[in-house]
Amino acid sequence: MSGRDPIVGEGVAQLLRGVDGAPAAPALTGIVIGELVAIAGNGRTPLVLFPGQPGTAALGARTVVDLHGPHIGSQVVLMFDGGNPCMPVIMGVLRGRDGWPLAGQPGQVQADVDGARLIVGAQDELVLRCGKASITLTRDGKVTIRGTHVFSRSSGVNRVKGGSVQLN
Repeated sequence: MSGRDPIVGEGVAQLLRGVDGAPAAPALTGIVIGELVAIAGNGRTPLVLFPGQPGTAALGARTVVDLHGPHIGSQVVLMFDGGNPCMPVIMGVLRGRDGWPLAGQPGQVQADVDGARLIVGAQDELVLRCGKASITLTRDGKVTIRGTHVFSRSSGVNRVKGGSVQLN
């Protein structure tokens, strides 16, 4: 690695060197709350502002989370590569207080430790889909199996039971 971040560019690298080659800005440790102000470079470069940043222009940042247009204007959690205030890394996007508590219990997935069984749960509907095939389970007990070809094969008895059974 050349020591120069392609997102930061030569202007920021010059700030880092200072006049006599010594670092011009103090190292930042811990987290800093900043703001995502734009996403530049065809969606590849998030731009951030944060308290105590060198200069007044937004800085290009790297990120560990996917960022999209609706995130612009949101507060972000920042850390700094090597403590360098000119090399912010977005660690996450803060949720507003209006996002808590969650409206309903999130879906749950449980797996037995021995790997012999997998239980997947949903509140209203669970759909398993692959191409043109699907299995849908609904809260009221309805099970729908769809596909271009449906096979039911058994080495023992293959039973079809129901209140009524319709064929074709």
